[in-house]
Amino acid sequence: MPKLVDHAERRTEIAQALVRAAGRRGLHAVGMRDVAAEAGVSLRLVQYYFESKEKLLLFGLRHLADKFGERVAARVRAAGAGPGPRAVIEALLTAALPVDEESRLFHHLYTSYAVLSVTDEALAAQPFIKDPDAAEETLSRVLHQAADAALLRPGVDTRAAAIGLLAMSAGLGTSVLVGQRDAESATTVLNYHLDQIFRQ
Repeated sequence: MPKLVDHAERRTEIAQALVRAAGRRGLHAVGMRDVAAEAGVSLRLVQYYFESKEKLLLFGLRHLADKFGERVAARVRAAGAGPGPRAVIEALLTAALPVDEESRLFHHLYTSYAVLSVTDEALAAQPFIKDPDAAEETLSRVLHQAADAALLRPGVDTRAAAIGLLAMSAGLGTSVLVGQRDAESATTVLNYHLDQIFRQ
């Protein structure tokens, strides 16, 4: 009897190979042949599962994003039962800081993808580029809930605050990634700005 192949598992293995190879060489420099070599499979097999490099990148980055979501959820759980809005926001923003191998890879490859999509129409057309909108919606919703509970300082625009916090988090992540500052100082900056939004 022929061996049954778990196609979802095989696609994930190839995506993980993409992440490893791109983490070493850069997203722009990695081709499907490199990914095949990293995964220990044939180029034909990679092409069977992913018709183009763009689709391979999209799947690989979604895999990373799913892992990031698990990381945020774990931090929220660690905050205790029924964490308040500020604890949820802190978990989301600090999880994005590149302080270990997994988060460094996520920040590095996510940022690389965004930069490449500026000049690559095929990448720009992929739905992954819309994920920041989802993060913005989530953060706006949590801040709105905090406002309804009178936890925010007077006059805070929850949408503008969400946009600002996400942009700042991304910039701080890049500064940690390139060695401009460490994770502790980046976290201090995040907490400073949260203090300007939340009541003490």
